[in-house]
Amino acid sequence: TVNAFRRRAISVIFDSDEDSDQRDVDLPNGDNPRVIRTGGGVSFTRPFIPNPFVEPEWTASLGLKYERVEIQDSDGDTEPRDELGNKLTVDDSGEDDLLTIQFGIVNDRRNNPRQPTSGSLLRFGTEQSIPIGSSEIALNRLRANYSFYIPVDFTNFIDGPEALAFNVQAGHIIGDLPPYEAFPLGGTNTVRGYDEGSVGAGRTFLLGTVEYRFPVFGFLGGALFIDAATVFDSQSSVIGNPGGVRNKPGDGIGYGAGIRVQSPLGPIRVDYAINDEGDTRFHFGIGERF
Repeated sequence: TVNAFRRRAISVIFDSDEDSDQRDVDLPNGDNPRVIRTGGGVSFTRPFIPNPFVEPEWTASLGLKYERVEIQDSDGDTEPRDELGNKLTVDDSGEDDLLTIQFGIVNDRRNNPRQPTSGSLLRFGTEQSIPIGSSEIALNRLRANYSFYIPVDFTNFIDGPEALAFNVQAGHIIGDLPPYEAFPLGGTNTVRGYDEGSVGAGRTFLLGTVEYRFPVFGFLGGALFIDAATVFDSQSSVIGNPGGVRNKPGDGIGYGAGIRVQSPLGPIRVDYAINDEGDTRFHFGIGERF
């Protein structure tokens, strides 16, 4: 696979929860930092399978990616630091070059990829950067994601699959850590009950989720869940400390309930969650989280 891209977005790493006591830190002109990524890459994926008529359990991938990362304001002007003087990139120019070699491996033993009730899914990936350009960034990112599913029968009066679903994720970055490459926690796909990225932005993280998934009727299902995550006090080791200067807590717990509406695109998720600070939020998504 060959791809080229140019993405412009307000990163949750440089954002804060306006409904909490977190600090709003902007650019010197009052704008929110925009992260612009321009580049391209090539990747190869290969299944390990002796029988071509059977779905492979193991798949490996290898890739090479280059990107130029810039921090800009809404007018497109480059901004290397925030209003407090904290660095937003490794290089003082506000522009970084990242060249990375990526390797990943997947072991999929789920009985149903769209709505699993038994089996497991393991993902492991690593990225190694090659120092280039004036920033000469040297980092290694390690990340693992493991899910497993246990079929249960707690509600005998309802037809349909039930399952307990467990997910554990962890990651660590060795070497130089630009703030825009930190691990963000909080929100729909990490800790529900929190705004996106408002738990923390760290060098290291651990995330765990338990869900009970059950049928309601026909195309409608339900879920009870609890999420918990921490960055292990690693926010200050990120260049510019974007999480720490915004008073992000660094750890959080969320729990709640949701519904799943089956559709041709997969389950449509609507979750209502409460976090450990007493705040509540609705979260929406397509497909199960894991």
